[in-house]
Amino acid sequence: QVQLVESGGGSVQAGGSLRLSCAAPGYTYSSVSMGWFRQALGKEREGVAAISSGGGSTYYADSVKGRFTISRDNGKNTVYLQMNSLKPEDTAMYYCAAARIGVGWLAPENYRYWGQGTQVTVSS
Repeated sequence: QVQLVESGGGSVQAGGSLRLSCAAPGYTYSSVSMGWFRQALGKEREGVAAISSGGGSTYYADSVKGRFTISRDNGKNTVYLQMNSLKPEDTAMYYCAAARIGVGWLAPENYRYWGQGTQVTVSS
């Protein structure tokens, strides 16, 4: 059983920044693609950003382009999500996912392993 552990969430004012991390102790990330997803209260889970196994390709939801950056350090088995210029509408539980098994990079159903999530709250 692969366990993904997210960290770095918290509360911030609009315009602020947060950096999320996702680690998988004992699991080798380097051969799988990774993604960040979020789910706001009463809404469906949506893809935020994804990154290929080697880190050479990245994908973003239109709503976060230019503000969020996904990256990975395969030596540390960790993927990051740098979030800048945060908006109240970014408030959600953020989840890390690993091992894309489908075609769509930002489709939640295409990822095999999931973390428990970290809460991000942005106040106006």
